[in-house]
Amino acid sequence: MKFHFEELLDKITEFIKTEARTETIVGEPFKLGEFSCIPVIHVGMGFGTGAAEGDGSKDIHAEGGGAGAGVTIEPIGFLVAKDDKMEFVSTKTNTGLTAAFEKVPDLINRYFDLQEKEKKEPVLS
Repeated sequence: MKFHFEELLDKITEFIKTEARTETIVGEPFKLGEFSCIPVIHVGMGFGTGAAEGDGSKDIHAEGGGAGAGVTIEPIGFLVAKDDKMEFVSTKTNTGLTAAFEKVPDLINRYFDLQEKEKKEPVLS
């Protein structure tokens, strides 16, 4: 049996390309009463491969190979919107990526507030 290392690596790479889409990280939006919710998910993927060949003795030529892959999916929170307000609701403590996501809605609201303020202020010539 011949071990096709390149073919295996191509299949694993294709799997990761398929699974690591934007929809995997930011889920499909759904409605919950008056609220629009978007799940935010942390996805971790890893893989390893190995191959070897050699002579065990003068009469036997040995080949071998193996591969392994793993995927972890962890919900970290939800982007929740109602009317013109947006908020990140965490499913765990405020660290790392979660803390960054919590700041995004506030930054968006500040941006829109500044845009609104600029529209209302008269332009001086």
